[in-house]
Amino acid sequence: MANSRSEIETKAAVERNRQALDRYASAWLAGDRAALAACYHDDFTLHYFGRNPLAGDHSGKAAALGILAEVTRRTNRRLLAIVDVMAGPERSGLLVRERFERDGKTAEVERLLAYTVRDGLLSECWVYDQDQAVVDAFLA
Repeated sequence: MANSRSEIETKAAVERNRQALDRYASAWLAGDRAALAACYHDDFTLHYFGRNPLAGDHSGKAAALGILAEVTRRTNRRLLAIVDVMAGPERSGLLVRERFERDGKTAEVERLLAYTVRDGLLSECWVYDQDQAVVDAFLA
């Protein structure tokens, strides 16, 4: 009996995480900034990797949204596609394709955004880029 309860709890966690990511993905695809911001927990932390001025851990919803806005400002980034939505009981993710533009140059990059979900909201994100050197060059 203990195993079936654990399985039920695991399936419920996966479903809650999938719902949170589906809401976020829908808002992003629609370009609905207010709905996007509403998907973030107040204690959201963004882990942005690389060797660029924006790399690091950014704690708090306002700080993280500020960094994401700066990424957009520097790269004129645009979502091209949400390739996949993945959900697990502890971590979930979006595989996305974005286009960066700056100084007459463009690049398309695939990015894996790995999330934790708390209270139905995104609470932490790790950004893994297909080609970190390309992303770093656009954010320099």
